[in-house]
Amino acid sequence: MKTGGESLRRTRQVRRAWLLPLLLFAFAASATHAQAVAPSTATSVETVNFESRLAGRPLPYKVVLPPGYHAAAPTPVLYPTLYLLHGLTGHHTDWLSRTRLSDYAAQHRLIIVTPEGHDGWYTDSAGVPADKYESYVIKELMPDVERRFRAARTREGRGVAGLSMGGYGALKFGLKYPELFAFAASMSGAVGAASWRTADELGRSEFIRKSLVQTFGEGDTPTKRANDLFRLVRELPAERATALPFLYLDCGTEDPLQLLGPNAALAALLVGRKVAHEYRQLPGQHDWVYWDRQVQEVLRLASQKLAAPATRGASAGRLGSH
Repeated sequence: MKTGGESLRRTRQVRRAWLLPLLLFAFAASATHAQAVAPSTATSVETVNFESRLAGRPLPYKVVLPPGYHAAAPTPVLYPTLYLLHGLTGHHTDWLSRTRLSDYAAQHRLIIVTPEGHDGWYTDSAGVPADKYESYVIKELMPDVERRFRAARTREGRGVAGLSMGGYGALKFGLKYPELFAFAASMSGAVGAASWRTADELGRSEFIRKSLVQTFGEGDTPTKRANDLFRLVRELPAERATALPFLYLDCGTEDPLQLLGPNAALAALLVGRKVAHEYRQLPGQHDWVYWDRQVQEVLRLASQKLAAPATRGASAGRLGSH
């Protein structure tokens, strides 16, 4: 016969037996809910294996998506987009493999696209008909990005930046297509890429000389005239200056490729033409230490200059008229 004390102890044991699983279930459900509700603080990276019809070859690109991009939302959000261009001898993977771009991007609400430009100077080549790297970016890459991703489809939501050859390309796109971009930035830009008159001016590097001559042609070619940054700024109609995107350019004071002088000269020309811009000369060389530091500033400026995320219904105008 059980006593009253034994019965009470038995009841308590039974209660503990079913109470512990219940508490564990409640804790797990709470944690799962917190994970579902809390926005991600990390970026995600995707690779698009794009086949270019204009270039007749694969031109892959990488996309860095901002934190929370994949989170469920009542209304889809469009994000400002920054196209980040690599330099000569580089590839579309450089920015992610040689800097902490993915970590830096987590602090911003931007989509970042790193295209493949080979050594084509983001220009439709005078010497190789298939090397249509300018047309590819404007007519194929940007429309493809805006079809695949929730990228802003207005000028106010697009920016372009790059290093060295890519810095030249970014400023060129900003000057030639102001209706498409609100921000263009150059880090250690080879801004005089199309401004030389004879091959003797191109320095000692046979590779650089061959690359420039192949892209722009020798002598006073139409390709060179159409893509000379100094000429584009000098011949800019006064009323068009205010329609340009905000331009940013910087260069290391120890740049071994002697790019400091041309960058300073272009900045002075921008001052004379009253073009909105910012120019910085900073300690540093032509290397990834410098670009890893400066891309953080470019991302900060892009976040300031480009429109805040908007709903899909607020988008206006697809690409396709160029």
